[in-house]
Amino acid sequence: MTYKVNSADGYSLAFGQSKEQLSVLQNIALLLNTKCGTAPMYREFGLPMKFVDRPLEVAETIAFSEISEAFALFEPRAELKNLYIEKDKNGKMSITVEVEIKDEGSGA
Repeated sequence: MTYKVNSADGYSLAFGQSKEQLSVLQNIALLLNTKCGTAPMYREFGLPMKFVDRPLEVAETIAFSEISEAFALFEPRAELKNLYIEKDKNGKMSITVEVEIKDEGSGA
C-alpha cells in the first residue's frame, strides 16, 4: 500500500494507521522539513536541500535522489515510489512523496 506525505502537512499526521505506520509517516514528514545540519545533537539528519531554487524538472530529480538516500539512512522502513514538487504563487516549494512501507502487515 502506498501513502502520500506532503512537506506542508507538518508533523501532525493523524490518519487511521497503526502505530508503526504513523511513526514512519511522521518520520518522513520530519525528514522532508529538516535541512541537514540543523537538528541539534543529530547534525547529519535531514536533506541537503540542493534542489531548492532550481527549475522544477531539475529540482525533482535532485530531490528524488536526496530523499531516497535519506530514507536509506534515516527511515529504512519506507521506500520512495514517486515525488511531486509544486510551487505556489509566492514561490514556496511543497514536496509530496508517495511511499510504500516495507514489510507492512508481515509482522517483520
